[in-house]
Amino acid sequence: MAAKGTTAVWPGMTGGRFAPLLRPEMERIHGAVLEVLEDIGLADPTPSMIELVTAAGGRMDDEGRLHYPGALVEDVIARAPRSFVLHGQDPAHDMEIGGRRVYTGTAGAAPLILDFETGSHRPTTTADLYDIARLVDTLDHIHFYWRSVVARDMPTPAVADLTTVYACMAGTTKHIAAGFGDPAAVRAAVALMDMRLGGEGGFRKRPFCSMASNFVVPPLRFDRDACTTLEAAIREGMAVGLISSPQTGATGPATLAGTIVQTMAECLAGLVFAVLVDPACRVHLGTWPFVTDLRTGNMTAGSAENALLAAGCGQMAGFYDLPGSVAAGMTDAKVPDAQSGAEKALGLALAANAGASLICEAAGMQASLLGTAFESYVIDDDLLAAVQRTVRGIEVTEDTLALDVIRETIADEGHFLGHPDTVGRMRTDFVYPKVGSRETPVPWEEAGARDVRERARDRVRTVMRTHYPEHIGPELDERLRAAFPVGLPREAMHHGNERWS
Repeated sequence: MAAKGTTAVWPGMTGGRFAPLLRPEMERIHGAVLEVLEDIGLADPTPSMIELVTAAGGRMDDEGRLHYPGALVEDVIARAPRSFVLHGQDPAHDMEIGGRRVYTGTAGAAPLILDFETGSHRPTTTADLYDIARLVDTLDHIHFYWRSVVARDMPTPAVADLTTVYACMAGTTKHIAAGFGDPAAVRAAVALMDMRLGGEGGFRKRPFCSMASNFVVPPLRFDRDACTTLEAAIREGMAVGLISSPQTGATGPATLAGTIVQTMAECLAGLVFAVLVDPACRVHLGTWPFVTDLRTGNMTAGSAENALLAAGCGQMAGFYDLPGSVAAGMTDAKVPDAQSGAEKALGLALAANAGASLICEAAGMQASLLGTAFESYVIDDDLLAAVQRTVRGIEVTEDTLALDVIRETIADEGHFLGHPDTVGRMRTDFVYPKVGSRETPVPWEEAGARDVRERARDRVRTVMRTHYPEHIGPELDERLRAAFPVGLPREAMHHGNERWS
């Protein structure tokens, strides 16, 4: 990853300059969150959850809802880890989250992908999962790879879960994340990653994979199976995103403030459980609300309201001084077109500048999260660089006020292009698109008048045909495949396979 001072942007810059919520408004939201947790509670808790929470002062009511006293919630917020490292397989990709440091990456569970050759949507496969991982491996501004598509060609959920982890870690050494269907799948994945890291206990020392846990079914109901799996992941030392995804007007209130209240309440209920399981747990508040288009009932991922929700939730995690993640950078557009770029830019700029720790689904996602496209990751990498530059902001120092530079230039050539300060700041102060066009019209037309999607497709072809990383060596790969039901064929991971020949 780029180091501070060597490039215009770097991972983990501090956000928080944009504040859609004022401090008194955040305090009112917090009061409403405590009221929801204490007076309304959540339904369908697991036996271990009931045992831990009631022992700490919570209560079960006659209708089977678990209630959380405000004192317990605030005590847990005070005790929860303020920051922690999300490791990469390669330490160069380690990310310390918390403190409003901003990282951008993928996520999602798209069941469809825009076929690179036909241009039509088709079901996603394990090979797509791996191909996207190795594409992300080459993109500087996508800091982590949470699986963004589901492996629909796997025979069982257990094989799909294990193969997802394998395909992600084979494709990139950045931090990865996946979902798991049950505790056995978590333990199998940890055993796989232990072997990758040299033996038992290796993953606990360098937990380079997180779990995305949809532990609640909004509104205010636990998913018992997911909660059991969540507990297993925490006990294995795996970092976990506590994901709550209500939809305004459907599974959450129609108001943005009310949806933030419900989302925060659900995530804090998960945090209480996680901290009671393990006080040193690596969990972040996965506040991922979405918006319902009330004309149709469909989910919209690219609306202005969705951008505000992500920013507001990012702010609330900062209010609690806790690591948080949001979903931003999605679009309702089916292909990477003008609508796609506008919707993604709006969501990403607001969330990043509000200081969200992890911005998930920030690259590649199309069609209201139902689809993805290879060229989108390349286009979005350019966009992420620009958004990250806005997070860095404008530094005001003696050097950047540039009074000496102005005096020298006026007394000399009368322009700044050749000044040593200008040359020195070319890379440290400015970002440049890799597929975006900045030519003037005539040379652009002479070069074929190709739009950003065409240029991005060229980049995809080059990476897909040349970048087959050996993050897992042949000998280790044989041992992994002998020990675990890996569903990604080895021949799909070499030059000359039928997908990209």
